[in-house]
Amino acid sequence: MSFRATILTLYPEMFPGHLGTSLAGKAMERGQWSLDTMQIRDFATDRHRTVDDTPAGGGAGMVLKPDVLARAIDHASENDHRPRLLMSPRGKPLTQKRVRELARGDGVIIVCGRFEGVDQRVIDGRDLEEVSIGDYILSGGEPAALILLDAIIRILPGVMGNDLSGLHESFEGGLLEHPHYTRPQIWEGNEIPAVLTSGNHAAIAKWQREKAEELTRERRPDLLEKPSGKQTGSR
Repeated sequence: MSFRATILTLYPEMFPGHLGTSLAGKAMERGQWSLDTMQIRDFATDRHRTVDDTPAGGGAGMVLKPDVLARAIDHASENDHRPRLLMSPRGKPLTQKRVRELARGDGVIIVCGRFEGVDQRVIDGRDLEEVSIGDYILSGGEPAALILLDAIIRILPGVMGNDLSGLHESFEGGLLEHPHYTRPQIWEGNEIPAVLTSGNHAAIAKWQREKAEELTRERRPDLLEKPSGKQTGSR
């Protein structure tokens, strides 16, 4: 069974975006994953197809209405047990561990928020898992959904030419990835580190580990503070 992604959005034209090209696009053509979008506005019942209203208690902006969004979610998930995700800046940070968990499943249903947010009652009532891709604000959940799907699709079996490629990257072992080099041997006076061309696999592995730890200490010391240097999951 291929991986199925269903996107609930006010802007279905934003998909598949970059996922229609390169490895993800070829994987879609081969049937390894599929994508369908649902226009949230189609589930509004008034003649203006209203999807938002002013926030209770006052404040700026608008909030996605729970009745409209719930109807969209119910339609997407009828007889369907895929995880229901809401892209949200207040969600739990996305980790490679959670990406791998999602990639092992049948697919995902992703809600893309807009405006000031989503009525809390539909988040609770439809068991939406809030997911954040970083500590910054986007105009809507669509770019975040594309990033999440990119992370998932690339590690689906058979998508990458060499499935082992995904096992030696940043965050897979709780560390940032070590530096990479390739020919020419000398470029602008800088030479590839000798150990990498020595043929000594044990020495190469040791160098790679040391450089990964060095980069992680310098740029992401928080990763080293986690138990056993491993990344924690998003739930």
